[in-house]
Order: sequence, then structure tokens, then C-alpha cells
Amino acid sequence: MHVATGVIDVSQLKRGQKSRIMYIENKSESLRGDARIGRVTFSKTGKTIYYGGRAFETLAGGGFKANYFDVETREHFWISGPRQDGDDRLYGEAKPVEIDGDVREEYWAEVRSQPERRDDRIANS
Repeated sequence: MHVATGVIDVSQLKRGQKSRIMYIENKSESLRGDARIGRVTFSKTGKTIYYGGRAFETLAGGGFKANYFDVETREHFWISGPRQDGDDRLYGEAKPVEIDGDVREEYWAEVRSQPERRDDRIANS
């Protein structure tokens, strides 16, 4: 599995891949927003990301510490591939990063290479 540390790019997706585990951080209120690890799905073009009943479109380099925005609310988000070391937060702060239950086992086994942690709900270190 490819583990990205930056902006998601359509070329990072395997042929036919329509979903991926990603790091999703809300940047609308501050640079240190609430964050999650969850499975996103992609539009056919890869330009729109869907997660939690929301649609996100790229800011195409026009955001400050954000790379996507919520189409409905216009809130800014940082969405990227999760890091193998779990240090996904930009400033390394100790705020918890929750892992969605439906991806927890895969995240710990495939991304973090720590399958023994499959029940852990928080991704920080």
C-alpha cells in the first residue's frame, strides 16, 4: 500500500481504486482542528472526495494550510494519505486523531504495521 505524506493526487490511486484510508483535518476554525482517519471515496475524475456524507473539492493550491473545502459549508480541510509513523498533524500537537471503526484494523495492519493495536481508537504515536 502506498502511504502518502502530502496532498492526494489522482496518480496515487491504483487503477480502479475508488476508496482509500485518509487523514482528514478540519482547518476551518484554526490550524489545529479536529482530525480523523477514515475511508474516503473518490469521484470518477478524482477531483471530488466524499467522506461522512460530505463532498470535498480541491483548493488547487489556493488554501492556507488546507487543500480541500467542503462544497456545502465552504469549510477548509487538510486531507492526505496517513503517515506510517502516525505523525499526521502539521504541528505535531498531541490532540487525538480518532480512527473510524470500519478502517481501524486495516489502518493498524497496513498503514502503521502494528496489527496488535487493531482495537486502538486513537492514532497518535
